[in-house]
Amino acid sequence: MRFRPCIDIHQGKVKQIVGETLGGADKEVIENFVSDRDPGYYASMYKQDELRGGHIIMLGNGNEEAAAQALAAYPGGLQVGGGITADNAEHYLALGASHVIVTSYVFQNGELNSDNLDKIVSRIGKERLVIDLSCKERDSKWVVVTNQWKTYSSFEVNQANIHYLEDYCDEFLIHAVDVEGKRTGVQETLVRQLADWVRIPTTYAGGARSIPDLQLFNTLTEGKLDITIGSALDIFGGELSYREVVDYCNMPHPKGEFKC
Repeated sequence: MRFRPCIDIHQGKVKQIVGETLGGADKEVIENFVSDRDPGYYASMYKQDELRGGHIIMLGNGNEEAAAQALAAYPGGLQVGGGITADNAEHYLALGASHVIVTSYVFQNGELNSDNLDKIVSRIGKERLVIDLSCKERDSKWVVVTNQWKTYSSFEVNQANIHYLEDYCDEFLIHAVDVEGKRTGVQETLVRQLADWVRIPTTYAGGARSIPDLQLFNTLTEGKLDITIGSALDIFGGELSYREVVDYCNMPHPKGEFKC
C-alpha cells in the first residue's frame, strides 16, 4: 500500500469539498477546507516527500491554470483529472502529468462509451490513462456515478467489468462516494472486494481519518490497494497529521504486518 496525495482545485483554489454537494449553486457546496496556499505549494511538498502517483482533480471549469502550476512544480509525479478528453489529454501530459484521469468522458448518457475509450487510448496509450470508477452503492451493487457524482450509470463495478477495463488503462482511481469527504471511515465491503478483483494499481479514496483506519485498510486489502486521504489531513484543515501518515507508510513493519 502506498499513500497517494491529492490536490483538489475548485474555482482556482485548493479545497476539500464533500463531492456529492458539487454541481449546483455555490451556496449548496459544502466546503470542508479552503487553502490559502496555491497548488504549487502542495505539489512541491509531495515532491520533497517523494510521494508519486498522487492526483490533481479540477472540480469544474476555470482551474486549468492552477492545475498547470502544480504539474510544473512536480513534473512526472502527479496525475490530473477533471474534464479530460481525447482532445486535451496530450496537452496535460505535455504540461507534466504522468497520467490523465477520465470519468465522464468514457461514461456518457449512463453507459460506457467504448468509442471514446478507444479514442483516448489511441491518442495517448493505455500506459498513460487512469480510469476513475467512483461509485455508489445501489441495490447491494457498486455503480459508477458521473457528472460530479450526480448521475448513476448502468456500469457496475464488479470483477468482470474491472477485468475488461484493465485492458484499456494503467490504473484505477475509485472514490467511495457514499463516504467521500465525510471522515466516517473507509467503506470496508468495497475495499475488500476491490482487493480481490483488481490486477493493476488501484487507488481508493473515501472516509479514511486516522492511522487505525490506515491499518484496517491495509489489513482488509492485504496491501494490494493504495489509498488517498483528503479532508482528514491537517494540511487540509483536519486532525490527522500529514507527516504521521507519510512516516507510517515509510516505516518498516514487523513481520506479519503489511507495509504501506
